[in-house]
Amino acid sequence: MTSIEQLAAMLRASDNIVFFGGAGVSTESNIPDFRSENGLYETESGHQYPPETILSHDFFMSHPKAFYDFYRKKMIYPDAAPNKAHLALARLEEMGKLKAVITQNIDGLHQMAGSKNVFELHGSIHKNYCMQCGKTFDLDAVVHSTDIPICTHCGGRLRPNVVLYGEGLDHDVIEGAVKAIQRADVLIIGGTSLVVYPAAGLVEYYTGSKLVLINRTRTHQDGRAALSFTEPIGEVLGQAIDML
Repeated sequence: MTSIEQLAAMLRASDNIVFFGGAGVSTESNIPDFRSENGLYETESGHQYPPETILSHDFFMSHPKAFYDFYRKKMIYPDAAPNKAHLALARLEEMGKLKAVITQNIDGLHQMAGSKNVFELHGSIHKNYCMQCGKTFDLDAVVHSTDIPICTHCGGRLRPNVVLYGEGLDHDVIEGAVKAIQRADVLIIGGTSLVVYPAAGLVEYYTGSKLVLINRTRTHQDGRAALSFTEPIGEVLGQAIDML
């Protein structure tokens, strides 16, 4: 039995699967990750500050124009579409097998593919709000602005509902993700090197024996995995689900 067939058998036997994913899930939609050779931190940003600095709470508050210039160019990909991985996970949820998607990504592609129960650990580019009156705005308010996006109601500054460096994760999102992982029969981890904390620490709440890892490089969790793949995540999930 091949590894793909083993994965298909594991999925077939479970009705409580949880997926935990990182930036590698969206690279197949041509959204760069952060730390690979062609990632955001390794390529020239065209700015005098490193990405980690620009994407921090303090920088956003003190240099909002520079923040938004970088954010619009490097963090928003309005033409990106769900890839095979997103679509496969949505199919698995539609079958009643996948109970939750937990993602470190902010691109909203899981929902675009049809996934309903998604825990966005780092927020979403599609949700923005006025820091003064709280009015909410969609992505267009940021994409179509040329400087600092301003609230059309009160004139306050808008900010994306994403977690910046120096900020804590949303308590309710974390709580929901932890509960989903604790209850999971099968936990699939995909497209993440598991080096970004506190998000990566969530996998420690999984106490089952059916851990599946799908990532281009090895992780510190490989030793506990029942199955491990280094092939493209969309191919692995797509083939396995086609066998169900």
